[in-house]
Amino acid sequence: MVDGEMVTLKVPISLSGSRLDQVLAQMLPQYSRSRLAALAKAGFVTVDSKTASPKTKLFGGEEIHATIVPRDDEAAFVPEEIALNVLHEDEAVMVIDKPAGLVVHPGAGNWSGTVLNGLVFRNPSVINLPRAGIVHRLDKETSGVMVVAKTEAAQLSLVRQLQARTVKRIYVALVRGQVLQEGVVEKPIGRHPHHRTKMAVIGEDEGQGGKSAVTHYRVRQRFRHHSLIECRLETGRTHQIRVHMQSIGFPIEGDLVYSPGAAGVDAAMRDVFRKFGRQALHARELTFDHPVHGESVTFEAAIPDDMRELIEFVRAL
Repeated sequence: MVDGEMVTLKVPISLSGSRLDQVLAQMLPQYSRSRLAALAKAGFVTVDSKTASPKTKLFGGEEIHATIVPRDDEAAFVPEEIALNVLHEDEAVMVIDKPAGLVVHPGAGNWSGTVLNGLVFRNPSVINLPRAGIVHRLDKETSGVMVVAKTEAAQLSLVRQLQARTVKRIYVALVRGQVLQEGVVEKPIGRHPHHRTKMAVIGEDEGQGGKSAVTHYRVRQRFRHHSLIECRLETGRTHQIRVHMQSIGFPIEGDLVYSPGAAGVDAAMRDVFRKFGRQALHARELTFDHPVHGESVTFEAAIPDDMRELIEFVRAL
């Protein structure tokens, strides 16, 4: 049976007294009982033309109609016509300027409407590549430049460059506080021990999964309450810049996960930061060796309008 098709079943007398989910599991053994029960709960299963719950008791002779719809994760690679701001494209790679608010890869709560769905629509052949050619990600609310592979060879090359730390990634961030000089944050990052959706600085020797993470930063401009900094990544841990800058006392403005609130500012300022609605972090520049000809190539994405307006706001304070 192909997912999405309807199947018709006649309940045998031998299963009399069994629950609907038990009958479905017996008659459709290629699917898990939990999945079949979930389909019944969602209304995709009828008994004698009436919707029924997984616990409905059957007596034999009933006619079941069940539609086996794809799971969310199975539907994740469905092509969708999503506008992608393409900075460069050739036979091996595509470089895009991702806007804030766009998820890169499908996951819990975001199984569609992602960069991956747009990539599969634009180049159907990438569905045969791991993660449709995605080799690195940007957080949903982080804007900026990222590269994806269009061939297996290109993907392998980019992954090896990332592992060797030869890919140059430069970000621009607006942080709270006056950063006085350039520096390096070299602190391991791992899953937060109590808040599983967050990352945290965690010692590698603490047995909690902390991994080496290195962020270089320098000041571009200082304002009364903020600093505009440039960060260069040596590693690419999840939420790395956000966690590292917060750990040294300069959280990224607008980051509701790692720096909620805006202590010490008036109501008008808090309202502006709230309306901005995301962390003020932008991936400005990306440099890598092209997988085909091997020459170093650099791509840049301009700071988006919303972040430029926020920078001008703090400049005027």
